[in-house]
Amino acid sequence: MNEQRWNVALQAARDAAAAAAEVIRYYWQRGVEVEIKSDATPVTIADREAEKAIRAVLTAALPDAAIYGEEFGLDGDRDGLLWLVDPLDGTKSFVRRTPFFSTQIALMHEGELVLGVSSAPIYGETMWASVGGGAWLDGQRVHVAQTADMSQASLSTGNVKTMTADARWQALGAMIRDSNRIRGYGDFCHYHLLARGSLDLVIESDLNILDIAALAVIVREAGGVFTDLEGQPLTLETRSVLAGTPAIHAQALKRLAL
Repeated sequence: MNEQRWNVALQAARDAAAAAAEVIRYYWQRGVEVEIKSDATPVTIADREAEKAIRAVLTAALPDAAIYGEEFGLDGDRDGLLWLVDPLDGTKSFVRRTPFFSTQIALMHEGELVLGVSSAPIYGETMWASVGGGAWLDGQRVHVAQTADMSQASLSTGNVKTMTADARWQALGAMIRDSNRIRGYGDFCHYHLLARGSLDLVIESDLNILDIAALAVIVREAGGVFTDLEGQPLTLETRSVLAGTPAIHAQALKRLAL
């Protein structure tokens, strides 16, 4: 794809996120009924209507690109241009009336993540990035912190259920003891904080690529490192995250390599 087409794609992702935000705000104010999916996670009409709004915008902008969405699955071929869409990541927060949910839209080109938009309309932040174009928060460029010493690092954990069952749990405990402080912001929030220099490391062991594809592009373009817990690059099958400033990521990866 040429530069002009990348620009079209990024604008489409931003427009799609804005369309989803309108849907989400409407149902946030009105309230929704909750259904439980086969995987025991909740879903609402807000999730489905937001994804429909996103798909309409993305399809109009790039009709040859496939779309893989949280609610309606894969439409097209996953090996070329592929949109990755989670219309309402954090439905449990949405249902419980806390603002820690977002819309996640990323574009993958031949297996590589090339752009992403993370929109949290109730929380009040939108971040976006494209490869080589930097990371942006509401129009201002952002960068990760320069933190290089674990004793000065701020850590945040998300869903770490799987880690509690193996030796990495002890390694995480030691890292927490050696760090400056530990928080659990979760969902989009700690990745936004990492990208803009307010956190130094994010650890999660149980998630889906749709949750973090856009955030990976944002963190990387902000100067951070974003891999799975084994230090491997992201794929459609990724289920864990280790993201941080370059120095802190490297130290954490070494500690978790048991």
